[in-house]
Amino acid sequence: MIFAIDPGNIRSAYVVTDDDLKPVEFGIVENEELIEIIEKHQDCDYAIEMIASYGMPVGKEVFDTCVYIGRFFESVRRFGVTPIFVYRQEEKLSICKNTRARDSNIRQALIDRFGVVGTKKNKGFFYGFKKDIWQAFAVAVVYHDEKREEKENVPKV
Repeated sequence: MIFAIDPGNIRSAYVVTDDDLKPVEFGIVENEELIEIIEKHQDCDYAIEMIASYGMPVGKEVFDTCVYIGRFFESVRRFGVTPIFVYRQEEKLSICKNTRARDSNIRQALIDRFGVVGTKKNKGFFYGFKKDIWQAFAVAVVYHDEKREEKENVPKV
């Protein structure tokens, strides 16, 4: 199973998938609640979207997000696993093959690959996804497709 996180400064999105990338749990929750959810999923591989600097000034929200990335990282390490970081540019290249892709491009590429969102009557692969849950799922896809082998090279805590 893969536990993927799209971190935020107050709330974060997460997706837990099976090994075939089928979502089994997802949501957008307060960061403190996500730390509790992490504790309940100790049998997963973990991937966290990481912030990268591109030379532009950033505000308090970005630094607060960095603090929570560190807290999520340490929460996972407490039970002997080192999470893998996935950068936004990696997501764009892996999923859309273009570094200028936007969230809407990533969303559409995921729908093209996995299936439709669906409706209440006819639930599709992504039924219930909204906002940053798409980005958390993109983190899981990049981890599954390209970064899983990194886990083999990361020393256990």
